[in-house]
Amino acid sequence: MQGLTRVVLRLGRNPDAGFPDGDDHYGYVIHAPLDNDHKLDAAAWREKRTHCTVRRFHPNETAADGWLRHRGDNWYFWYDEADEGPEEPLIKLGSHRLFPGEYITVREPDGDVLAFRVTEAVRV
Repeated sequence: MQGLTRVVLRLGRNPDAGFPDGDDHYGYVIHAPLDNDHKLDAAAWREKRTHCTVRRFHPNETAADGWLRHRGDNWYFWYDEADEGPEEPLIKLGSHRLFPGEYITVREPDGDVLAFRVTEAVRV
């Protein structure tokens, strides 16, 4: 997975969704190519897409493994098992820095739109 960065996202504060303090046990681990500004690199993704993975973790669910996908200007998580759920769109992910302290938004399969904070971004 040379040239990829492991990015850990943990649920941020989402008071309207029942998570006023966030939840460190709920999130995603992504392996993706980032450019020098810590943004997703679409050209590098095309070369390494089979290695660009995601793992969703949640305290009340079995972990789900899938892939980071890109279509047009949109990025999303895609899972290949029916019980892992449908794809999860990432709102404007291509324009966000994936750097600790930053936030991104994920539209979950149940329709909830939740904010996640980047807690780790390490080149692997």
